[in-house]
Amino acid sequence: MPAAPLDLLLLPTWLVPVEPAGVVLREHGLGIRDGRIVLIAPRAEALQHQALEVRELPGRLLTPGLVNAHGHAAMTLFRGLADDLPLSTWLEQHIWPAEARWVDERFVQDGTELAIAEQLKGGITCFSDMYFFPEVTSELVHKSGIRAQINIPVLDFPIPGARDANEALRKGLELFDDLKQHPRLKVAFGPHAPYTVSDDKLENIRMLAEELDAGIHMHVHETAFEVQQSLSQRGERPLARLARLGLLGPRFQAVHMTQVDEDDLELLATSNSSVIHCPESNLKLACGFCPVERLWQAGVNVAIGTDGAASNNDLDLLGETRTAALLAKAVAGSAAALDAHRALRMATLNGARALGLDDQVGSLELGKSADLVAFDLSGLAQQPVYDPVSQLIYASSRHCVEHLWVGGKQLLDGGRLTRLDEAQIIANAQAWGARIANR
Repeated sequence: MPAAPLDLLLLPTWLVPVEPAGVVLREHGLGIRDGRIVLIAPRAEALQHQALEVRELPGRLLTPGLVNAHGHAAMTLFRGLADDLPLSTWLEQHIWPAEARWVDERFVQDGTELAIAEQLKGGITCFSDMYFFPEVTSELVHKSGIRAQINIPVLDFPIPGARDANEALRKGLELFDDLKQHPRLKVAFGPHAPYTVSDDKLENIRMLAEELDAGIHMHVHETAFEVQQSLSQRGERPLARLARLGLLGPRFQAVHMTQVDEDDLELLATSNSSVIHCPESNLKLACGFCPVERLWQAGVNVAIGTDGAASNNDLDLLGETRTAALLAKAVAGSAAALDAHRALRMATLNGARALGLDDQVGSLELGKSADLVAFDLSGLAQQPVYDPVSQLIYASSRHCVEHLWVGGKQLLDGGRLTRLDEAQIIANAQAWGARIANR
């Protein structure tokens, strides 16, 4: 019996699967059926397969969709609100008061929709979100077609949507149960940081994460002050405390890690924890430098995130990856550190691995979900193209993103969002901006 026709056959000039590492396939085709990759073959062979739709993509580079492994989506509505301030001042005197005043379900809905639209237009097919009213975010993820990890925010004090940590966890468990069969959504625990969550709450989260096989997503070692404060108050570094409490392991996602000594490095490597690097936010807030090359050479999985737009100020993961590659060279004192191909891997497969999704996405392999992005490298600024991955990382911007698919469904076509109303999203954001500015 002949095989069913492909739903879609894509024929780019270059195809970079990410796994195997460092491979660039020229003039190959990729076939999709039922939302999954079922064919990768030279062009002539690919054209022998029947397909309901064939898309020629001359001058385009096809890669896995980008994975934004850390952010606070709804904070797009605070973009530019309190710039050029130290982290503690920015957070305690500006962001936390603004959140207390403005954040409700409607704020999260409009801010998250803005973030999803921005990320899709920038080539991001999957993001990890850590913010209030996670049930609102999950509804928007479902509606938009993007993929996401939703982290349940847990702090020792009241937050929008939860009177205390116990209520946040109870609501989180309900959301976990509601979404456990969802094909594009997974729920993880998001204790804010070691300095805002007590031992008993962290131990409870560890127990729940083990029971549910869920991730733990947490800001760790974001600043030198955080580490010094922990040493003064507890006699141990924050990462050592988390290790003592049993949180480290393959499910653990340590965001930032700008302060890493040899003991930290060993804990991360031996526990198989992931680090999520947010270079532009760390640079802007003067938090320090994550030693990406040291971590990578020690065998630590390093992914990349934009952080929130309030501290970045964009959700441009391609730009973030370029910054990461350049910064890694300066920090390591080596031009060979974090080359372009590894940088792309950090923004795709490493991100998927950190979120526990690497069996589904992050690379172009047979059987994986068809989460793909096509970059236009035919422009003036990309010529000539010797290595398309180098051109993507060092010479291109998110404006080169032309098409994007999640699970085989096209969410961006010629730079146009297919499911979201961009004009309405902009109008909503402008209305919020006017309200907040007037106060």
